[in-house]
Parts: sequence; C-alpha cells; structure tokens
Amino acid sequence: MPSPNAKKRPTIRDVAAAAGVSRGTVSRVINGGHWVSPEARAKVDAAIKATGYSMNQHARSLATGRSNSVAFLLTEPQHLLFEDPTFSILLRSCAEQLGEREIPMLLMVAGTPSERRRNTDYIASGHVDGVILVSSHEDNPVVGDLLAKDIPVVACGMPLGYEDRIGWAAVDELASSRRMTQYIKDHGRSVVATITGPLDTPGGRFRLEGYRDAMGDEYTDELVAYGDYSRKSGHDAVLELMERRPDIDGIFVASDLMAAGAITALNTLGRSVPGDVSVAGFDDHALAAQLDPPLTTMRQPFDRIAAEVIRLLLDVIDGREYAAVTVPTQLIERQSV
Repeated sequence: MPSPNAKKRPTIRDVAAAAGVSRGTVSRVINGGHWVSPEARAKVDAAIKATGYSMNQHARSLATGRSNSVAFLLTEPQHLLFEDPTFSILLRSCAEQLGEREIPMLLMVAGTPSERRRNTDYIASGHVDGVILVSSHEDNPVVGDLLAKDIPVVACGMPLGYEDRIGWAAVDELASSRRMTQYIKDHGRSVVATITGPLDTPGGRFRLEGYRDAMGDEYTDELVAYGDYSRKSGHDAVLELMERRPDIDGIFVASDLMAAGAITALNTLGRSVPGDVSVAGFDDHALAAQLDPPLTTMRQPFDRIAAEVIRLLLDVIDGREYAAVTVPTQLIERQSV
C-alpha cells in the first residue's frame, strides 16, 4: 500500500498547468511535436523538466503504434562481440546516441540460422521500431527476412547485396586502403603484401581492391593472404606470406586485430618492425597505440558512423526514404611504418 506521504507522479495536466497551455498541446509535443509552435514546444519542454514528468511508455506505445526502441543486431557468432573491438565500440556509441534521445536499445546476436529466426520473429512482432545492422556479410538472409516484414533497417558499413535497398553509413574502404598502401610504398618499401578480411564483407573486399589499385603492375596473388579479422588469422597469414615471399618488407593488414597477430608472427620469425618489415592496420582501436611498436593505421570514426546510422534509422522510422552516408577516415602515423 503506498505511503500517504508518497509524492504524486506528475501528469500531463500538471505539465499543461505549468506551461500555460492545453493538455492537447502537451500531448502533441510528447508524440512528436506536430502542429505545435516553437514557443509552445519550448514552454512544454521546460514544464516537463520542472515538474519531473515522465511518460507512461506503455500508454504511448498503444497510442502511437510504436515501441520507441531499436535493436542493435550483430550478425556474427556471439564470441566476436567480446573479441573484436569494433563491435563493442559501435555498441557503446549507438547506445550513447540513442540515450540522448531517451530511446532504449536492445542487443541481439544472430550468428546462426536459429538465432536469426528467433530475432527476426521477435522484431517483426513489434517489439522494436527498427534495426541497426552490424557486420552484414554479402546477401545476408537476415536482411531479406527483415525487408520482407517491412522492418526499417540501416547498416553500419555497406551491406553487400542490399546497398540499394537499405540505408547505411560507412567509410570509403577502397580509397582509404589505396592511400595506406601507397603510404607504405612511399616509405621505401618495395615488396608490399596484404592480409585481407573475409571477402564477403565490405572491409574484406574493398580494402583488397584499394591495395590492388595502389600496387598496379606490382600486384601478384603471391602477396595476398586471407584472414577473418581475428588476431590468430593475422599471425597465420604472415607465416604463409613469408614462406612464399621471404623478401616482403611491408604489409598492409585489413584490421588492427590482425595486425597485432602479424607483428607477433614477425617477431617469432626474427623480423623487426619496422626495421625489416613495415606493418600498417585499419580501424584505430585503442589496441593500435598499445602495440610494440605502436601501429600506423587508418582511423575509422566509429562515433560519427554510429551517429549517422542512428539519424538515418530514425528518419526511416518516421517515413523518410533510405539514404547512404560516407564518412572520412584519417591516416594515423605511428612507429610501425
């Protein structure tokens, strides 16, 4: 039984009285601000803060037909959420962006067919208004499932196979990789190899294309090894490359995590970095500056990518057309090249 001294929860009536407007005006502000003057909106916003009013989210959902929440959907095995720094950075950045708008975010992982089915069924049941898609592989069936159910989807990174059907925000993978490869060459390296990510991801495909463009006539398949963005795959790829071409003196690696494994492997082989072999990465996670030597890398502005993805998704939820945004990278010079 509530205490007789318990403070009464503020209502729309209290907000309207404090703002000097009608309850209908307060309701319109709360539900999107349509047909409300800027002056009235400012009065209502100030009254909401002054009274401590908080909306009954269930009632609002019934009135608007929306859940006022979105899903962060990672289409990778669960362990990668904790092993690959990219995903945790994007998760934090998206949560912060949505938190500023008072919108909850649900974390979902769909790395297997059964996880994909459960999550798409849950999403389609109206529990979220839209989906932030993270790490989509080419022609990922989860995208088709969501589109078939008319769920708004916006991707972090270009969604291969769906780039003209959903919104996305990404860096220019090709141009950035071309620039980094040329940077290694400009520092006097004559035999430059690369370690790619999975070729059914935009980072894997376009970072390889950028490398190939920069190499020109010097390109050969002997100088390419394939990884999966894990530290171990970077380590193993270096052993493979050095067995084929012991004269390699520069390596562009398609992720910082793989670059960490590559440096470990080079040390095992008795090759110094950058004395014998220059190594450059891609992403600029906190890990990059902590390596020995600190890693030269291409910085992805993850906070900016997250902000654009949230903006694009909320636009689509509000009925606007899908759009795509490309954000700039920055070459970070450290001691590994």
